[in-house]
Parts: sequence; C-alpha cells; structure tokens
Amino acid sequence: MSDYDAGYQQFRQMVGEDKIDPLIQRFKSVCPDFETEVVSVVGGRTWTRKGIDLKTRSLCSICVLAATGRQNALKLNFQMALNNGAALSEIFEAIMQVAVYAGYPAAWDALVMLEQTLDEQSGAG
Repeated sequence: MSDYDAGYQQFRQMVGEDKIDPLIQRFKSVCPDFETEVVSVVGGRTWTRKGIDLKTRSLCSICVLAATGRQNALKLNFQMALNNGAALSEIFEAIMQVAVYAGYPAAWDALVMLEQTLDEQSGAG
C-alpha cells in the first residue's frame, strides 16, 4: 500500500467517513501538491507509526498545535482526538500542560477553539 493510500485510510478512520472527502477537497483546493503531501506524510508515514496509540498521538498533537497557535490544524485534531478515544477530560489536561509550558493565552485560544469544535459537533454552531 502506498503512503498516500495508507494516509487516506488513516485519516478516514480518524475524521469519519462523512468528513474525509470534504477534508481532502479542502486541502486540494488550496494546493493539490499540499494535499498529496499531507495525506502521504502526515497520514501515511506519521499517524500510522507504531510506538504510541492514536489517542496519545492526538493529545501530543493538540499540545504542539495549541502551543504554536495553529488554529486550523488544532480544530481538526480536536475532532480526531475525540474520534481516537480521547475523553474531554484528557483534552482539558493536555491544554493545561500547554498553559504551563507555552502560556495561558495559548491555552485560552485552544479552549475557545475546543468550544467551537464541540458546538459544531453538537449542531449548536
């Protein structure tokens, strides 16, 4: 299986069957080469690695993205973390780590994005 195919399957599992095609189209609309790289490298070569489970990988990703202020990717990773089995309480704890090591403003921004993500998932947003 190619890295692209493995990545596509991995992302489909993490974002859900109903959201994979819109996500792929979103990446393609920006730049087709970007979509290919994201699916192949991020999905196919990174998220499929052994060593830590998907939930742990998701929580690590949330911390890094929140600390660096990457809001678009953070929103996607909140969705994936929930699909990967992370409890809301675990996501809160990850954000608390961000507060201590990257600053309370970064954690606050992450909490706002989490709230928006949860509102959208519940149909309130």
